[in-house]
Amino acid sequence: MKEEKYTILQVDDHALFRNGLKLLLNSHPRFRVVGEAATGREMLGWLEQAERLPDVVLLDIAMPDMNGIEAAAEALKHWPELRIITLSMYGEEDYYFKMVSQGVKGFLLKNSDITEVYAAIEAVLEGGSYFSQELLFNLVSNLRSSSDSEAEELPEAEEEATDEAALSAREKEILLLICKGMTNYEIADTLFISKRTVDKHRANILEKTNCKNTANLVVYAIKNGLVEI
Repeated sequence: MKEEKYTILQVDDHALFRNGLKLLLNSHPRFRVVGEAATGREMLGWLEQAERLPDVVLLDIAMPDMNGIEAAAEALKHWPELRIITLSMYGEEDYYFKMVSQGVKGFLLKNSDITEVYAAIEAVLEGGSYFSQELLFNLVSNLRSSSDSEAEELPEAEEEATDEAALSAREKEILLLICKGMTNYEIADTLFISKRTVDKHRANILEKTNCKNTANLVVYAIKNGLVEI
């Protein structure tokens, strides 16, 4: 019996980029593009009429009529289980934080290699998140620069979490690998432990640091000097 492929909805106003990426996605043995939209409103219309939600949405930010930030907010309001990966030409952190706050699962720059696009989709399908390494390094640089010029107060819960005893040595080790963009499977292989153990450690880290997701955790870790990447 032929294995069913994961479905993808592409949302981008540039037809040439959309068509090129579609060919590459459809050449992957596990992926199939089932829909396309050129604006955020078209995306919402497609989702409303779909018999089944796509497994992943690849969403551009800069689009006419309704941009990706607005479209993501509206879509996740109606379909909170939707898994969205943002594709953008820009790596500015304001775009990143806006999309993360909406609940997107990943953020990729459009100059990413196709293998990174595949990796991002795989990570999100496994229940994780994926954020461009180039973007993360830009964030590190910007956060370090801002911390030099102004001190930022943290909420009480976060101040508690910076205590040395808050995270165990193993949790700090796993936190570093999370910040390097590794999936739970990759972390398990690197540390020679089971994925279930990594899942448990990740959940504990998120709870202790009062973070909602991997993206928030990376920023939190950098701001509080828990890791350097």
